[in-house]
Amino acid sequence: METALLTALAEGAGGDGGRRAVEELARAVGLDAGASARDIAKAAAEPARREAVREWGEAVAGLLAAEPPGVAGAVARAMERSAPGSGSSWYGGDHTDFRGGLFLREVIGVQVVMQEGGAAVPEVVAGLPPRPAGFTGRERETGDLLRALDPAGTRSGVTLVAAVSGLGGIGKTALAVETAHLARERGWFSGGVLFLDLHGYDPEPVTADRGLQALLRALGTPPEHLPTTTDERAALYRSMLAARAHERGPVLILADNASSPDQVRPLLPGDPRHRVLVTSRDRLPQLGARLVPLDQLGPGEAYELLDRALRLADPHDRRVADDPGTAERLAALCGHLPLALQIAVALLAEDPGKPVAELVAELAESHDRLDHLDDGERSVRAAFELSYRRLPPEQARLLRLLALAPGPEVSDEVVAALVGAAGPPVRAQKALARAHLVERGRERGSWRLHDLVRVFGAGVVAGDAGLREEGDAARERVLALYVRGAGAADDRLHWFPGRREPERFGDRGEALAWVDRERAGLVAAVGWGREERFAGAAVLLALRLGAYLEWRRHFDDWTTVAEAAREAARLTGRRLDEATAWDNLGSALREAGRAEEAVDAHTRARHLYRDAGERDGEATAWDNLGLALREAGRAGEAVDAHTRACDLSRATGDRHGEASVWNHLGSALREAGRVEEAVDAHTRARDLFQATGDRHYEGRAWHNLGLALQEAGQVEEAVEAYGRDLEICREFEDWYGAGQTLDNLALAHELADHPDDAAAAWLQAAEAFTRANAPARAAQARTRAAGPAPPP
Repeated sequence: METALLTALAEGAGGDGGRRAVEELARAVGLDAGASARDIAKAAAEPARREAVREWGEAVAGLLAAEPPGVAGAVARAMERSAPGSGSSWYGGDHTDFRGGLFLREVIGVQVVMQEGGAAVPEVVAGLPPRPAGFTGRERETGDLLRALDPAGTRSGVTLVAAVSGLGGIGKTALAVETAHLARERGWFSGGVLFLDLHGYDPEPVTADRGLQALLRALGTPPEHLPTTTDERAALYRSMLAARAHERGPVLILADNASSPDQVRPLLPGDPRHRVLVTSRDRLPQLGARLVPLDQLGPGEAYELLDRALRLADPHDRRVADDPGTAERLAALCGHLPLALQIAVALLAEDPGKPVAELVAELAESHDRLDHLDDGERSVRAAFELSYRRLPPEQARLLRLLALAPGPEVSDEVVAALVGAAGPPVRAQKALARAHLVERGRERGSWRLHDLVRVFGAGVVAGDAGLREEGDAARERVLALYVRGAGAADDRLHWFPGRREPERFGDRGEALAWVDRERAGLVAAVGWGREERFAGAAVLLALRLGAYLEWRRHFDDWTTVAEAAREAARLTGRRLDEATAWDNLGSALREAGRAEEAVDAHTRARHLYRDAGERDGEATAWDNLGLALREAGRAGEAVDAHTRACDLSRATGDRHGEASVWNHLGSALREAGRVEEAVDAHTRARDLFQATGDRHYEGRAWHNLGLALQEAGQVEEAVEAYGRDLEICREFEDWYGAGQTLDNLALAHELADHPDDAAAAWLQAAEAFTRANAPARAAQARTRAAGPAPPP
């Protein structure tokens, strides 16, 4: 208890109420009403008097804030006369000196803090902003921060610093403030909380020296007593915090919105009992801090924030709760970014009659979502702009180009193509990652942007003609890279002994791995073909992806690529490209189970090839049309189509194409009930594939021959054919083909009354289908392996 305050009150600075307050405190601590201020202060410091002193402090706080105005100022002036320096942090008569302090929200101006062993002085222990409305989620991060702040975790001689980092608008301050409140509720910081917004990303950030001045004033240092140099201020600051730790307990210093370690280092206390909590858009490993990076909210957390924040505005507002599916779509369009979600809530709250679906439609249809994510006071674009304008030119250019990259993630190889260099700009990539403007992808050497950062970067490019040209040139480089890579992979997938060895990829596995890694970007890049500048390259890229997408059974992607290629081909005006695009689209539609649409696509391709006099292409279109017709249940028409294809292939001398047609014709004949002819057709196909050296397609011919032999009742011969095909499928790691073969092999064993062999084959089929990403077929095979269900 500070003697100066009691003396001022006893002398009448607080009026009769002040005198009575001193007498009441004397009696509360076991002394006579006329005891001296020094004796009362000494008795009040005893632990047993803690509760009595707390209640008395609340009463005095009310006295100082009550009418008539100016009471607090009178007490401060009397304290200053009694003990110089004790009252000068109160100026103007009625509030704490916050000059030089920077706070995000309003703070309590005057507070008398009564603590065990402490003094009744005005100070900023209530400088912590209020708890963030609608705060939700972040359980793991909150737990990490509380463990860092826990006094029980003190290491000898070390002040623990926790640094929360993340993208602008990700909710760093909200998490830090919420955690600080939780820590205070646990009684960890009896010495108080100091909050300072460093405005690190503003045009004029708060310097460390200005921050020190603000904190020293908040701790009670009169402005005229501030040391003249930064080092002296830092020394005084550490000394005051050390004394405070001894007299009142540890302090939490929350340094919000720091942009560099230099802003924070001078603010670190020397006493290990204190804790420092920093927020920044950049990772700050240089501080030796406990790093807590923040990512976007999960879908469930984002939905909960929308609902909770909207109900805070109106407890009866059920727009989010009544339409959870649309609310989840809204959260996704906000990128699960807390700032964007809060703005969306504000837009809904200011228009109570607006359905969530209407806001979703506005965002989804907008050319630039960030235009809508602005409620007049807060703006996602403004938050990102603060980070962007601080970037050096190389980093700013990299961010813009990454925003144009195809697919959700980009590899180092693609980054190098974007910037037009032999290798990726590693230093700039790491700098952007430290600033949380880019994130590392799922695999080492890959990168991704938050959805709204991508929108921001693309918007910067769109608004400047020079940047648009820079971006288009970068996209051309990426397309060229993709055409070369996909072409090399396609060459490897189609290679068989006897042909020239492809140069880039050493084997099929290496080729598949490259396309697997780049698949999302490759598919997205074909979509650029809807712009005339990129149409020709996009068509070429689409053609080189077909075999891979069929092999991996990515039929939705194949359809997307084929449709984009068809539109691009129309832009180029090259009829053969358009014919090929239609033919590929038909194959993709057929594999996706859309047989009648496939028939139409192949028919269009056939007409375009015929009109162009391209007989090889026309033969392929007839053959593919036969496959679609068979899939549509029109086996007789399929036989006719394959027969026309066979005649054309013979006429052009395309023996490999002829082999494929014979194989397909055999399947159509079998379905048409012409089994002996089917056996002959598949035998012809097998022999031609062997003659041309295509071992993989030889395996397909063996498989179809097995089906025909099985249907002809030649089960042992069918089992032998399946065995030959299975050997080839495993050699090429064609797991879907292996699953089909094992499935049919199991049926053959069942027909031969070998149930154990059949069950074993179905189990192997299930494993193969699983490896081929065909879970439904795998489940069917497991069910067959288990045998018929027992009777009820």
